[in-house]
Amino acid sequence: MKAAGRSVRARLRDGVAASDPGLLRLAAGLRTVGAIALTLAVLGLFGAGITALVAGAMAAMVATFAIREKQRGQQAVTLALGLPVALASVTLGALLSSRVVGGDLFFVALIFCAVYGRRFGDRGTALGLIGFQTYFLSLFVGATVSGLPQLYGVLGVAFASSALVRFLLVPETPAGILERLREAFRARLAQLVSAQLALLDAGADEVEKALDDLRGGTARLHETAMMIQGRLEEGTSDEATARLLQRRIADAEIAAERLGLLLLTARSAERADTLTLHLPGAPVPPGGRLPVRDEATVTLRRDLEALRMLVMRPVSEDSGTALSHVRNRLLGYRDEDNLPPAPLAVQDVFRGIGEAARAVLGLRIALGGAQDESDDTPATTRSREELDAEDAAIDAGEDEDRAEEEATGLRRPTTRAAVQVAVGSSLAIVGGEFLSSQRWYWAVLTCWIVFINTASTGEILVKGYRRLLGTVLGVVAGIVLAGLVGHQTWTAFALVLVFVFAMFYTAPLSYTLMSFFVTAALGLLYTLLHTYSFSVLVLRVEETALGAVCGVVAAAFVLPVRTDRRTNDLLVTVLDRLADVTETAVDQLSGGPPADLLDQARDLDQALADLRAGTQPLTHPITPLRARRDTARYVVALLETCAYHARSLAATAELLPTHPSIAADPRLRRAGRRIAHNIGAISAHVADGRAAVEIETGSSIASLLEPDVPGTPRYGRITDRVLRHLQRLDETVAGLARPLGVPAAGPRR
Repeated sequence: MKAAGRSVRARLRDGVAASDPGLLRLAAGLRTVGAIALTLAVLGLFGAGITALVAGAMAAMVATFAIREKQRGQQAVTLALGLPVALASVTLGALLSSRVVGGDLFFVALIFCAVYGRRFGDRGTALGLIGFQTYFLSLFVGATVSGLPQLYGVLGVAFASSALVRFLLVPETPAGILERLREAFRARLAQLVSAQLALLDAGADEVEKALDDLRGGTARLHETAMMIQGRLEEGTSDEATARLLQRRIADAEIAAERLGLLLLTARSAERADTLTLHLPGAPVPPGGRLPVRDEATVTLRRDLEALRMLVMRPVSEDSGTALSHVRNRLLGYRDEDNLPPAPLAVQDVFRGIGEAARAVLGLRIALGGAQDESDDTPATTRSREELDAEDAAIDAGEDEDRAEEEATGLRRPTTRAAVQVAVGSSLAIVGGEFLSSQRWYWAVLTCWIVFINTASTGEILVKGYRRLLGTVLGVVAGIVLAGLVGHQTWTAFALVLVFVFAMFYTAPLSYTLMSFFVTAALGLLYTLLHTYSFSVLVLRVEETALGAVCGVVAAAFVLPVRTDRRTNDLLVTVLDRLADVTETAVDQLSGGPPADLLDQARDLDQALADLRAGTQPLTHPITPLRARRDTARYVVALLETCAYHARSLAATAELLPTHPSIAADPRLRRAGRRIAHNIGAISAHVADGRAAVEIETGSSIASLLEPDVPGTPRYGRITDRVLRHLQRLDETVAGLARPLGVPAAGPRR
């Protein structure tokens, strides 16, 4: 019973870790709710009135969510600086409340400074956010000069409560976050293996769903890997440890993705295209051998389950005869002699399982798991020796900074955004006054919010639409809740806490949901302030719509950044990073000097993530341009396929110094030149549609490696895997040229 109970708890823990990597959403929700609850409790003990309670709740929320630094010391400094900023902001709000024109002009100036402050990093962003939100708070509660002393005390309690919850009750350290992210990676890797098992067993009518699950699992694993990459520097004790963990995470991700592709090929009548794993709705490869129930596939199913068990086993439990037996069997598939009799495509899956088991072993060693080597077979010993050699070869050298020209003046993103928000807010103030002289600030708030974390007109339009939809739904919920709760103060505050938690927990997942919970909570606050009515909630929708429209108008006509221009710039960046990784990897595989491929691959992944976010306005379901939406999705999927092959080449290139089975071959430069030329041609065409460029086509990559001297070994010691990745990368880059309108020339002679 105890073992069963532990198993249930472990599965539950893994499920939570996988659904919320690093428990970041859970911690953000608990921290904010805890700060609000503590503030309300302290103010309640002092007999504060409803207005003070509402102000305290809002101030505690702002003081908590505005702080974004990763180091605790930096967080403390920003929080300490935030209190005087908040005091000054509410003071000016109270002083200017009776001076309409002066108050409006100051509000616009404050908005400009708050947005411009983002150029100074997380601290500038946080202080600007605190200044804006506390000024908004003074408008919301109707702050007066006579009430300032009480409001100062409320703000002091709110900031103190936020500090207490952040640093004592719900502490957060970079090392702790990284540890939870590693657990999330392990849980999502196990889920991906489960999806691969489902694909193995899927019948003809189930394969599409299984393939969708496989795509989703692959994307979620990559998302977690990217989150870990962003936390390595602060969460590890030294650079060497960070680079080792970065390497092992990358190895595990590549091995898992490759295993899925091999499995897809094994159950198809032809070799599966890597694009199938990255393009939602891509046609399922024509059926072939699997699923069948012969001895080889029964063994394959057993070994996939064993691989999942290896992944799920906690790092601290790395001993035992049964575990050693499973690990030895899977690692044995790295030797040709240990492969079971099966078709070649199925044998490739067994090889993929062996490589995945090696990646899992390396990850467990990097995470500090106890190493019981007493039952190791020769194959396991060889894998350990390879991993030890790789660990010894990792050199924590200095990073090579990219020299990028920083935009100045109105071309600087923060300056441009500050001007746009100031103009949009001015329009919102004027329009909001026509709707309501008392609550015009809701339009300004919406205009401010739609500019946060957006960089193009299309992104602002989509965000405004989502906020309006969430607000409309929240108004409906607010009407219902106001009728149920009435004026039951503490019941209403309890519901507000629930909505605040839900708001922060769902914010990274759905902006519409977040807006829904915000509006529902505000409906309850209006009820507590005795200002609730149906007309007030309708006015909330009208002001929100007005603010969104003002934001879109400002973005479209004031220093506009068109969505096409934004996505083209991001696409050029991705292509440049892809060229960097590919050229460096091919050069190293051809005998060139070692280079920092891990960081280059990380830069490529980050650039691709930025492009994926930047194309959301083009791929959103509401877009009327269906053909354009499909093209954007197809291009992103092609680039994800290119990134996979480039990461695989980079990982193989980094094995050169430590693996005798992989040797450099100078002839690879010949193959790499065509790929580099084609990537450069596409990048030049995207940057300037008038550029006279063409991509090269011709013989396969393998044919480019034909020996110049008769009798010379065809490939030397370059593995088939390198050639396959180069060939697929060459084909995918050529395929990328078609939707982007880059003409193709014949092969060079």
